[in-house]
Amino acid sequence: MDPKKRTLAGVAATMLLVILTACGGEYPQSTLHPTADFGSEIDRLFRTIVWWALGVFVVVETALIVAIIKFRDRPGAPAPKHVHGSTLLEISWTLAPAIILIFIAVPTIRTIFRTDAAPPENAMQVEVIGHQWWWEFRYPELGIVTANEMRVPAGQPVTLVMTSDDVIHSFWAPKLGGKRDVMPGRSTRITFTPDSVGVFFGQCAEFCGVSHANMRMRVVVEDSSGFAGWVTQERTAPAAEETLSSEEAAGLAVFRTKGCMACHAIEGMAAGVLGPNLSHVGSRTTIAAGILPNTAEGLARWIRNPAGEKPGSLMPQMPMTEEELAALVAYLQSLN
Repeated sequence: MDPKKRTLAGVAATMLLVILTACGGEYPQSTLHPTADFGSEIDRLFRTIVWWALGVFVVVETALIVAIIKFRDRPGAPAPKHVHGSTLLEISWTLAPAIILIFIAVPTIRTIFRTDAAPPENAMQVEVIGHQWWWEFRYPELGIVTANEMRVPAGQPVTLVMTSDDVIHSFWAPKLGGKRDVMPGRSTRITFTPDSVGVFFGQCAEFCGVSHANMRMRVVVEDSSGFAGWVTQERTAPAAEETLSSEEAAGLAVFRTKGCMACHAIEGMAAGVLGPNLSHVGSRTTIAAGILPNTAEGLARWIRNPAGEKPGSLMPQMPMTEEELAALVAYLQSLN
């Protein structure tokens, strides 16, 4: 084989391998494996459009290749005959795109109406509030307020009523489907019914400031018994002060004296509204909108230097000793 052809073949094989590799694997924020009816509707529409696009590509490229081969310049060949217009061709290439657009527009409009329909009567409502740079989730029917990790039951419709406390954000949990801008002074809505139990990752999809990329979330879908157990846990008041260990009690004192309660709410004690509600922070898997694990080390890193962990963080760096920090971490971890 000619060396140039061998090189081109190698490059083509490498590119094909890279493309096939990119299409495989499990990606936590892939839209190609929907786990809710909203996502399935969008997936069906996407696949419909892909098949139409593939058909157009094949027809156009085939015509192009045939034209290149059949009408290429040959030594000694006469000059090509000039042709002026063809009514049949002009009608054909005008009607064909119009028909294709109709076949795309009909399922698109149907999907829009289905995904924007009024929520069913049995839908559970969750109020979503976007902040720089974290998510607040309120369950008005259950009396629960949490942050960055939203829990919903599988098989039950869920309606998210969303707004922003500061700038424009965008709520997107790709596997559940749908993306909605979250704007101050306005409410937007998404209704979906999750069909699979699991943890599904989400992200703010609208640039909202220096830590936009750190504005993450998790949607935990549980079966009915698991969700009921979580609701019971969240509606249980934090442990009374007299039941705390000596280290946890010392941490509560740090929480009260170092200004934490000016921004954070804890049921029955603090009522700050600027930061996430910490009533049951110990039961969450992550902190700081998903960028750190909810462990003693992760909590200490976050409290010690919030702006260093999340650029632009509005949480100030509170002066405290390492002993006070350890006590505060122990207290926060006790809030299950």
